[in-house]
Amino acid sequence: MGKYKNILLDLDGTILDSGSGIMKSIQYVLDHFSMYHEPEEKLRKFIGPALIDSFMNFYGFSKEKAEEAVEYFRDYYPEKGMFDAFIYPGMRECIEKMAGDGKKLVLLTSKPIFFASQILQHFGLSDYFFMEIGPDLSEQSSDKTRLIEKALREGNFLKEDCLMVGDTKYDILAAKDVGIDSVAALYGYGEVEEISIAKYSIEKPLDLLSIV
Repeated sequence: MGKYKNILLDLDGTILDSGSGIMKSIQYVLDHFSMYHEPEEKLRKFIGPALIDSFMNFYGFSKEKAEEAVEYFRDYYPEKGMFDAFIYPGMRECIEKMAGDGKKLVLLTSKPIFFASQILQHFGLSDYFFMEIGPDLSEQSSDKTRLIEKALREGNFLKEDCLMVGDTKYDILAAKDVGIDSVAALYGYGEVEEISIAKYSIEKPLDLLSIV
């Protein structure tokens, strides 16, 4: 079809199954607040959204306490959690094919770009990406709407040429806000009913090739 020229890809839950490293890192943080052995379904919710928001939303932390929690996370995650992940089966092939076909691939993540860039490098994917967009370590907000707008601006992209691929409502709603089409990655960590408003959905990474 070749309808979309610029493919914006979320990282956690879309390119990578990074659940193990993130959940262990979150539990490390919660241990500091005497919340031991939290259930996996609670820890899973941290995969995708901005950490500071997640601590406030899921555990009722104040902003100050959430900021403290993020500091603990950053003590642990780079050393022990960051590369505790794997590329979803078929995703590398999908990325290679899209890049080979001349698509401009954009990493679009709410993970601080300082970490996200290292992860792409570690898994041998950096060379396929035209651009990497994510918040700075010092930024409190990792609002996906703002990040997509930044990608459009920096890439000088037309909205109709862009497609956002993500696994959570944050990806799909941000694409809707900005006015670009989206793909729900049903194999990721989002709630299926929350991402059903996407224009397309895929059961596995290689399904993306029939859309782009």
